[in-house]
Amino acid sequence: MIETDFLPLRIASLPDEGFTESQAPSNIALVKYWGKHGVQKPKNPSLSFTLSNCVTHTRLYYAKKTNTAVEFDFQVYLDGKHKPQFEPKIEQFFELAQDYIPFIKDYGFKIETSNTFPHGSGIASSASGMCALSHCLVQLEAQAVQDMSVDYMEHKTSFLSRLGSGSACRSVRGPMMVWGSSGSVEGSNDLYGTVFPYELHASFQNFQDIILLVDQGEKPVSSTVGHNLMNNHPFASGRFEQAHENMQEMVRILQEGDMEGFIRVTETEALTLHAMMMTSNPYFILMKPNTLKIIDAIWEYRRKSGVPVCFTLDAGANVHLLFPEAEKEKVLEFVKTNVVAYCQHGRYICDYVGGGAKKP
Repeated sequence: MIETDFLPLRIASLPDEGFTESQAPSNIALVKYWGKHGVQKPKNPSLSFTLSNCVTHTRLYYAKKTNTAVEFDFQVYLDGKHKPQFEPKIEQFFELAQDYIPFIKDYGFKIETSNTFPHGSGIASSASGMCALSHCLVQLEAQAVQDMSVDYMEHKTSFLSRLGSGSACRSVRGPMMVWGSSGSVEGSNDLYGTVFPYELHASFQNFQDIILLVDQGEKPVSSTVGHNLMNNHPFASGRFEQAHENMQEMVRILQEGDMEGFIRVTETEALTLHAMMMTSNPYFILMKPNTLKIIDAIWEYRRKSGVPVCFTLDAGANVHLLFPEAEKEKVLEFVKTNVVAYCQHGRYICDYVGGGAKKP
């Protein structure tokens, strides 16, 4: 599909008021994207597991607009509290999306949202949040387009999500999504996420993710700022080439069940992401001392036990502990015995690979 395919379909009439709602998961990238071009398009392809328990619940109330003095009329509420500091990001999203969902100018919106995990701490709350909001908007459009197919709704949700937060386009489906054009993945493109088109080896089905909450506060540097710093990064071209190579390697790994290869590529990608942050201009560090202590503990445990557990990191301090379902009891014991002391308030979230956005 191309961009013009997402322009409005045959919209007859939309309701005067009502609400739609969505539950959308976060996702954790194995092959990371860091750097954008054009309108929210990635400089390199990425691949992610879709999660199950880390989700955003959004209810979008709409009513025909009475205040015609403003172009976009909306308010955002998180956990029942008005959050005007989130509204500039939503307005920017509406500006990018208006050609594809022009009816947003006709309504006043109340966006009520909540997360099952700490907001802004590096568990991709913008991904799940923008995916949930986009899914709500596509549901509203679908009320006036009787022949809108499920596939089209999913593609449009992913396309719109990307305009709000690049990684959000990978939260639409599961268990694994690809975003960004890659010669290694059939159907991959820069406009929306696609389901990993090959059969996952049994070793990677129902994979587990324990998220160790090292720092539950807001990140000091946003992902948007970090992406922009790749534009003049001295190592950018080498990083983009590495990502393409790692994507090709990961496609093979996931089909063959190569657990050693999975660990190597996943951890390399996580460390490279943070290396790009530490070598940008200006440079910054999102990892905390306890992040490094957890990584050391994981390496030591894996070396001594032989349990195939590895880590990855998003743009934050928290550590995602990835492992096969068969190892769940052993890894939970490791967490409780060896690393829970490094988690803020002893908190961690047990999650696993799941589906995608849906109506609650």
